[in-house]
Amino acid sequence: MYMSPRHKEGLAHLLYGIRAGAGFAALTGEVGTGKTTLCHCLLQQLPENIDIALILNPKLNALELLENICDELGIDYIQERPTLKTFVDALNAHLLAAHAKNRRTVLMIDEAQNLSYEVLEQIRLLTNLETYKNKLLQIILIGQPELKDLLNRQDLRQLNQRITARYHLQPLSLQETKAYIGHRLTVCGGDPKLFTNFAVRRIYKLTGGIPRLINILCDRALLGAYAHGEKIIKKSIVNQAANEVLPPDTGRHNPARLTFILTLLICAIAGSGFYLYGNYWLTYMKQFKPSAPDSRRHQNRTAQQWALVQPPHTASSPLGTVSAAIEAGTDMNQPKADAAGFAHYISNPAYTLDAALLRALDTWGYKFPAHDHIDCQFTQKINLYCFYDRGLWKNIIALNRPTVLEFELPENEIRYGLLTGIRQGKAIFHFDSDINFPLDEVLSHWNGYFLTLWSPPVSGMLKILPKQQSENVLWLRQQFEKLDKKPRQTKRPKYFDAQLKDRVIAFQKQHWLIEDGIVGPRTLIHLQNSSGEINFPTLNTTE
Repeated sequence: MYMSPRHKEGLAHLLYGIRAGAGFAALTGEVGTGKTTLCHCLLQQLPENIDIALILNPKLNALELLENICDELGIDYIQERPTLKTFVDALNAHLLAAHAKNRRTVLMIDEAQNLSYEVLEQIRLLTNLETYKNKLLQIILIGQPELKDLLNRQDLRQLNQRITARYHLQPLSLQETKAYIGHRLTVCGGDPKLFTNFAVRRIYKLTGGIPRLINILCDRALLGAYAHGEKIIKKSIVNQAANEVLPPDTGRHNPARLTFILTLLICAIAGSGFYLYGNYWLTYMKQFKPSAPDSRRHQNRTAQQWALVQPPHTASSPLGTVSAAIEAGTDMNQPKADAAGFAHYISNPAYTLDAALLRALDTWGYKFPAHDHIDCQFTQKINLYCFYDRGLWKNIIALNRPTVLEFELPENEIRYGLLTGIRQGKAIFHFDSDINFPLDEVLSHWNGYFLTLWSPPVSGMLKILPKQQSENVLWLRQQFEKLDKKPRQTKRPKYFDAQLKDRVIAFQKQHWLIEDGIVGPRTLIHLQNSSGEINFPTLNTTE
């Protein structure tokens, strides 16, 4: 597959929507631009813990859609006279069970512009299947430009507002058309310069950069050249091929030219209107003041909730919360896991970020009194750094280190717990002792934020950048030589060249990291995990 910058960006939007747990994502594009092909590419890159329900025929009513989804996911349901409730209940039970097993479910609907209002409304209602903090079903809508118009309808505004990742796939540019043709010829062992520049320009003008039309036109041009014994595809051959396979009016009206003319016309009309009525309009609008936008609680998360990363050293800082809780009479002797659920445990006001960070330091062999001022600036003095982020449960498992998780209670109170392991479907937390909790209980309160302590493999090594020259680059090369079990000869082993960047990207892709070629904390942690040299505390896990 030829991945133009547009296709790469579209794929990145879809992957982001899935990895971020977005409820809705939408991909639109003109007929023949490669939407369905891009979706097949997406299916090949999904994590193993994701189940896909792919709907290719959207000409369904609401009952048939739910039945199709259940069939795709292998869900059993009552066969005799099923109702909407029958399917929704069966789907909800399946999604809850999958969520408890750390599996996620994605519904992908192709040709979504053909969905009826009734079906779109049912799809919106499916996003209400959720736990306290997580959507149980993610939905990707794929369709032609008419899908955007459909979603912009006033009666579908609730659905439109829930789309958090959307992308419109544009046709190829002239340069991308040339690269696309060359790519296809190279893959099949042909000469990428078989088409002259004039021929490529003519192909672009006739097809508007739409890959499907490019395929059809080039295929017929190759056949025509073969029939006439020509070894180079010229503009005249392309014109003849176009007469045979393309509609008569194709290429007569350049889309870009029409857009430009239409834009000029609109600007002229708007300019005339403003000239005639502009003063009246400005006077009228002064009567109104824009309302302040709604604020969301997590917009200032770094400053508010992860304050220990850059803490103010003031006397009023809430440090030593554990000791304060004991002095105040808070019960620190927690009940057994079988006596109370996770919600009861995590509601304890003593479980602050300070307390969890102290317990995390304990797993590294550092013990400090609870009243000491411990924060992420302090831990750097002992070569321990805070890696904080928001992610999925599988990200925590992949890091393989004791991790502080943030939990949000129904009253919007925040608590923290140190995850030290996973055993037989239960999460192990270290409070005053190690206690097991069912995973589904933990996930129902976790909001996705976490903090992990890690020690760089070399003191001060926090990031290694392409085109950098240092001893850190030499260390990086040596790590990949160990992983690949073969040395790689280079004249400049301390220089981060393009070949080394490609190897880093391949490693990042293997471990589902951001494929940017930059060796930051997350990539360094995974390199440490892959080295086999365990000189750090790990999760106690059997899964």
